[in-house]
Amino acid sequence: MTSMTEQAAEAAIGAAATALRLPTVRAEALKLADDAGRAGLTHRAYLAEVLSAEVDEREARRRERRVAEARLPRVKRLSDFDLSAAPSINPATFAAACSLSWVDAGQPLVAVGDPGTGKTHLLIGVALAATEAGKRARYVTCAGLVNELAEAADERTLGRAVARYGRYELLCCDELGYLKLDQRGAELLFQVLTEREERASVAVASNAPFSEWGGTFGDPRLTAAVVDRLTYKAIILETGSSSYRLRQSRVAKAKRGEH
Repeated sequence: MTSMTEQAAEAAIGAAATALRLPTVRAEALKLADDAGRAGLTHRAYLAEVLSAEVDEREARRRERRVAEARLPRVKRLSDFDLSAAPSINPATFAAACSLSWVDAGQPLVAVGDPGTGKTHLLIGVALAATEAGKRARYVTCAGLVNELAEAADERTLGRAVARYGRYELLCCDELGYLKLDQRGAELLFQVLTEREERASVAVASNAPFSEWGGTFGDPRLTAAVVDRLTYKAIILETGSSSYRLRQSRVAKAKRGEH
């Protein structure tokens, strides 16, 4: 091992970090070296600090990419969900949803309740938690997914689109039941559900109880098949009928002295 000047060592570290594609090492090595010298760390400890910094930064970038890939409409965390405002949700069931063990097992989750009761919060929350746990997730509305699949079918790329949605470890489909699907749309959505069946998790939010899903899918057989796929071994969260947003609006008006 040959000796070199501090200036040459710095240049060598920069060149090696660039060649090995270690941007954090390149950016932090000199500062960490100074810190290590002041702390009296050994060479091994310094090397561990530098490599740990690179690993931590890479994981942070991967997490950012996973969150961006999920296409969340806004940030909502499960820890911020006010369970006291949704008394119809069983706390044990909510805890099971937060654990994400159902995602590991490829099981579905269904949130059912009236508008404003927290269903979208739950879906965004589980998607965000999954990405932060190192999983690939995607949030989409039912209408958005069906429109994307229809465009893919028109462009003869449906197989690739279905396969792409099959690769996410968690697919969150919001607003099921808000719009009635035509036969083609219902069949396209069914293809995605079938692609993921008992292999990768689907989380769905609907403002309609299961008994009314026939109005969304039209065909009774298709409705029965969809309900079967989304309820088998599923975590079901019943968010109730009392709108959290409406209650908050009334509280705000009361504070302002409005009637």
